[in-house]
Amino acid sequence: MSKSAFRWSMTAVGEPLVRSEFDLVQPGEGEVTVEVAGCGVCHTDLGYYYDGVRFNHAPPLTLGHEISGRVIATSKGAEAWQGKAVLIPAVIPCGVCDLCLSGHGTICRQQRMPGNDIQGGFASHITVPVQGLCPVDEQKLAAAGLELADISVVADAVTTPYQAVVQSEVQPGDLAIVIGIGGVGGYAVQVAKAFGATVVAIDVDQVKLDNMANYGAGLTINSREVQGKDLKKAILAFAKEKGLPQTCWKIFECSGTVPGQETAFGLLTFGATLSVVGFTMNKIELRLSNLMAFHARALGNWGCLTELYPAALDLVLDQKIALAPFIEKHPLDNITQVFTDAHEHKLTRRAILVPNP
Repeated sequence: MSKSAFRWSMTAVGEPLVRSEFDLVQPGEGEVTVEVAGCGVCHTDLGYYYDGVRFNHAPPLTLGHEISGRVIATSKGAEAWQGKAVLIPAVIPCGVCDLCLSGHGTICRQQRMPGNDIQGGFASHITVPVQGLCPVDEQKLAAAGLELADISVVADAVTTPYQAVVQSEVQPGDLAIVIGIGGVGGYAVQVAKAFGATVVAIDVDQVKLDNMANYGAGLTINSREVQGKDLKKAILAFAKEKGLPQTCWKIFECSGTVPGQETAFGLLTFGATLSVVGFTMNKIELRLSNLMAFHARALGNWGCLTELYPAALDLVLDQKIALAPFIEKHPLDNITQVFTDAHEHKLTRRAILVPNP
């Protein structure tokens, strides 16, 4: 096993990231070591670094939880993974507790999240539990015109909205509404469309809205221009025109902002399902009785069940979800500048950091 390994670590909120070398050791029982192909930069990483969002591992901590790569070392019982291209789940369950065995792996109390509970993917190598690893069909990957680094973002930006769409029970003919079409929300539009829904995309960025019209949005609305009751009226008019349901809407809040969450809650209608996908530390005021009056439901969405990863990846490899137009790769050693640009909203695509570009 190669001894040349390095990582970029966070030592404290807002302090300069530090590059350091470390020795690779044989993975422990139930673990594998992966040579990182690429690691996506997520809003959550920025929350840890800039906003002081709590993480569980004591600093220094290497962030990054959207990881693809190749297994270069295995432990006893995991030998079949040697040399395989893989996606590493953003939330890795233990696989044996009552929660995992009852289909609630995303809330496993022994879960390990790279870049939170364990060292993450802004590194040349990472050692992770073998539980939940998702194999990558490299022939299909090549046929889709993608590289292994490209699909790193599937580990969160695609799988998270995929699970939200699955648990909200989106069906062909449904009306789905996505608020916030950034890294996660843009894929939420595409996933809901792939499940047969007609999708309304809402954002404050007209450029993103215009682009999303080419990738699954049947209607785009700029919430700077249309708000409150007028927004709901516009969607109702669209539903009537297209013969779509005026009740039981599937609403996905992906912006992780106060205005986005207020907008999402304001769009509740009879039988609606509200999926909270984005995260913010800020609080909002709302009237929970609306859920009662509309007989609606609100669902949280933490990560994605590992058993759903293969199907989500297939949507990408079968080219039902466009990935390439929404990503851009950068050398990992440019992480400081990429973090700065992402924090200042200067990036137009989701950044993937590549250790060996």
